[in-house]
Amino acid sequence: MKRIIITGTSRGIGFEMVKLLAQQDCEILALSRNDQPVKELNLDNVTTFSFDLSSAEDLTKVEGFLKDNWKRVDVLINNAGKLVNKNFEEITSEELMAVYQTNTLGAFQLTQKVVPFMKTDGHVVNISTMGGVQGSVKFPGLAAYSSSKAAIITLTELLAEEYKEKGPAFNVLALGAVKTEMLEEAFPGYEPPTTAEEMAAYIVDFALTGNKYYNGKLLQVSNSTP
Repeated sequence: MKRIIITGTSRGIGFEMVKLLAQQDCEILALSRNDQPVKELNLDNVTTFSFDLSSAEDLTKVEGFLKDNWKRVDVLINNAGKLVNKNFEEITSEELMAVYQTNTLGAFQLTQKVVPFMKTDGHVVNISTMGGVQGSVKFPGLAAYSSSKAAIITLTELLAEEYKEKGPAFNVLALGAVKTEMLEEAFPGYEPPTTAEEMAAYIVDFALTGNKYYNGKLLQVSNSTP
């Protein structure tokens, strides 16, 4: 039975991943500030509690759960994301730090806590965006978001090199536009070509099998370029 941690599970892609993985031979730890949506699913193989990536106390709580219960983690999916769509000169320090805390620093610190529980065949999947990829189209208003997601790409490559002898594997998926609540809030009325359910299915399959073929790789998962 695979033991899988997913962040950002209250809605969108993360929520759909929980539902998909719950149908498989998996135990899931679903982490989000709002744990109610997952609790309401009432799934026997899913554990959830309120979790804030910026909270040292919550990071320690996850570490304690792993020590006391699971002892082992097979897959970590750093999916949580925060998006601010504002002109560069208007982004406040608070907004900048909030975006980086969720998209970069929080993923960094959670991975630090989880990796000691992972073995050679473990897999860390970081979720980035096409806006963080060199050579892809960049959109005005996403300076904080896209730059934070670019940082997670470099972190993935660095950790794959650091852990290449003992594991786990580290890979990063740069997603194009997906129909989620977060995207709708940032770009009202925009209709992306991919649903959260479709993207969740792709990520779940990659998380479970991609480490057999990839390590330290950036994969662009997009039929668009936002």
